[in-house]
Amino acid sequence: MSEPLQVVCPHCHVTNRVPPERLAEGAICGKCKQALFTAHALELDGASFERHVAASDIPLVVDFWAPWCAPCRMMAPHFEKAAAELEPQVRLAKLNTEAEQAIAARYGIRSIPTLVMFRRGKEIARQSGAMDGASLMRWVRSQV
Repeated sequence: MSEPLQVVCPHCHVTNRVPPERLAEGAICGKCKQALFTAHALELDGASFERHVAASDIPLVVDFWAPWCAPCRMMAPHFEKAAAELEPQVRLAKLNTEAEQAIAARYGIRSIPTLVMFRRGKEIARQSGAMDGASLMRWVRSQV
């Protein structure tokens, strides 16, 4: 049996230890008893962002976006669809840069949308600009 992976719950943000072979079997949170994977992109705030980036062994792709950004809004349905296709191997999340300006500044987000992939607390890839669904899937898969 493989070493358990740390997976942060999308609901209560508690870290769970899950054997890799059980990820796709409908794993549930030990605290809140809800599904660890929802087939939807997570909406993160400052506290949940820090938790998901630092505590998860699953690669996390964060879409740094803003509500006023037309390319961000155009990419949103593709990002949501990708979340459904990529879980549980990759988790997708969104962070509103208007609401979380300090985090955007800390990561040097100069244009939006910008996708940043994190693994075990470290940035491992970055892509700026809106992408269609096929390009988004290709980029994520090329990084993991």
